[in-house]
Amino acid sequence: MKKKIAISMGDFNGIGPEVTIKALQKIDYEKSTPIWIGHKPVFDLYSQKLNSRLRITEISDCNEAEPGSVNILELGFTGDNHSVNPGSVEADAGKAAMLAVEKGIECCLTDQTDALVTAPISKEAIRLAGYNVPGHTEFLAQKTDTEQVLMMLVNSGLRVALVTIHEPLNKVAGLINKNRIINRLIVLTNSLKNDFGIDSPKIAVLGLNPHAGDGGVIGQEEINIITPALAEANELGIWAEGPFPGDGYFGTRLNEQFDATLAMYHDQGLIPFKTLSFGKGVNFSAGLPIIRTSPDHGTAFSIAGKNQADEASFLAAYQLAVTLAENRTRQV
Repeated sequence: MKKKIAISMGDFNGIGPEVTIKALQKIDYEKSTPIWIGHKPVFDLYSQKLNSRLRITEISDCNEAEPGSVNILELGFTGDNHSVNPGSVEADAGKAAMLAVEKGIECCLTDQTDALVTAPISKEAIRLAGYNVPGHTEFLAQKTDTEQVLMMLVNSGLRVALVTIHEPLNKVAGLINKNRIINRLIVLTNSLKNDFGIDSPKIAVLGLNPHAGDGGVIGQEEINIITPALAEANELGIWAEGPFPGDGYFGTRLNEQFDATLAMYHDQGLIPFKTLSFGKGVNFSAGLPIIRTSPDHGTAFSIAGKNQADEASFLAAYQLAVTLAENRTRQV
């Protein structure tokens, strides 16, 4: 059965609509049916800019989605295409983006769609719109009542997950504790099994400090927190090794010996991931009751509206959403 994939509009002043339309010209409509949730004049405006020839069907409910077509579910947002101002940070764009995400979550929770792909949002714009969340991942956790959600970046066999997500660097050390690491390892292991079909996943865990603390000379977190957490996780049947120094680990391609890597904080995991994924990385929210993927880039306001954005990451996010939806169906 074809999977129905919801797509949230993202910030319409960013590159989201552009990469979405470009990607929708390359997907396999025999495997899935896309449902774009947003403001139709935005889709029309960018379609004209890109000379798109996509087949469009307007629907009022996800259950009306027509196979072989890009289905557009209108949000009812009050703006018009004249409100689109590529490159600008605006409250209206932030509000519309979040309303689209919220509708996508609702469609997935009610089994009207099988997965949600989110186009990039601007954290500044959504804050102007009154949303007090640091990003998609945290908002998804709130709306699905999920206590343990894990941000995982995926590119084929390269998978990098995070213990802390969108946190200031000066707060990271205080947020690293044994229970948090163990809980992240549990979510990661379950996702590798259930979503990716890996029977006995092997996970590498990075240290917090340079050289993984160098035996306690450059910090004690590895000795006092991370190593005990790994020992307890092993007792629970989780195959986790470490802590490894982050630089040497990726530099020697040790990551290729593991099914996933658990990094302590955002840049520790995302800088090497984005370097190695060559613009085709996908952000996947593990641990949610729904499937959610997104491209691993932001709104890129500097090139918005200029037909310069590369759709590779968004296309990969859409394709992974279809694959994960098929995998979860096989688990039932």
